[in-house]
Amino acid sequence: MSSVLASVDQRTQLAGHNRLEILMFKLDNGQRFGLNVFKIQEVIQCPPLTVLPHSHPVVRGVASMRGKTIPVLDLAKAVGRRPLAETVGNFVIVTEFNRTVQGFLVKMVDRIVNMNWEQILPPPKGAGQDHYLTAVTEVEGEMVEIIDVEKVLSEVIGMSETISSSILADAAASHEGKETRPHILVADDSMVARNQIRRTLDQLGIESTLAPDGRKALDMLQQWAETDPARLASLTMLISDVEMPEMDGYTLTTKLRGDPRLKDVYVLLHTSLSGVFNNAMVEKVGANQFIAKFKPDLLAEAVMKQVKIKHQHVA
Repeated sequence: MSSVLASVDQRTQLAGHNRLEILMFKLDNGQRFGLNVFKIQEVIQCPPLTVLPHSHPVVRGVASMRGKTIPVLDLAKAVGRRPLAETVGNFVIVTEFNRTVQGFLVKMVDRIVNMNWEQILPPPKGAGQDHYLTAVTEVEGEMVEIIDVEKVLSEVIGMSETISSSILADAAASHEGKETRPHILVADDSMVARNQIRRTLDQLGIESTLAPDGRKALDMLQQWAETDPARLASLTMLISDVEMPEMDGYTLTTKLRGDPRLKDVYVLLHTSLSGVFNNAMVEKVGANQFIAKFKPDLLAEAVMKQVKIKHQHVA
């Protein structure tokens, strides 16, 4: 199955053109699911696993791969479906999210499809709050569900949202005597990620507006430019994910830079994709900064640096 991903390194030209490739797979014999190829290191047949006592029920064990030990998560169980009965004969999708490497146990891997982000749509509104989807799409008349891996990892591994006391003290001092709080627009398709960022900004005393994808973030900014230029002028920055339905973060940044009213918006790309790759794309599309998810102190420091630059003239 490694041959399926043999040319992943040649596909980076898709980024910045609102395109992506997703690897389709199944957790059982029914529904197809998808993951962005850029987050996948390799696909292998499930190796022998070592079960760890007292580990999370979703973790089927750990595998030794290329000199490293990685946890293997039963993705079906993680999203509320029936767990796979056996590991033998199934596949592991090895991924890197939020600076961690882990494997996801799946029933079978299908194929890679090339798509436009405009074909990737938000989950249906009737899906509720407890689903594990960031998006859905259609391939050959069949619905493919894009799993919110950040939600899975948050529930299984956990994500610290604690900011160092020194940074909090610095933030409090910077707000002293100011009549209004700084304001940041956040664009991210993962509800978990949006809330993590919001809670981080709340700790810093910063107001936030949340958008579930790049298209809606662009609509907000254009509306402010049209009807509320003062609000736009006071915006500290845009914190944007890269992978989002309808419009990705690279395309959003390019759109901003091409609009005379929005070209000066400070853009911080905040994503779980590869840092080396994103550093090149930051320069290509004109973003100001890239930070890999999710390190509260790192995000807080970047935010406060821009707050001070943006609002240093405010009494």
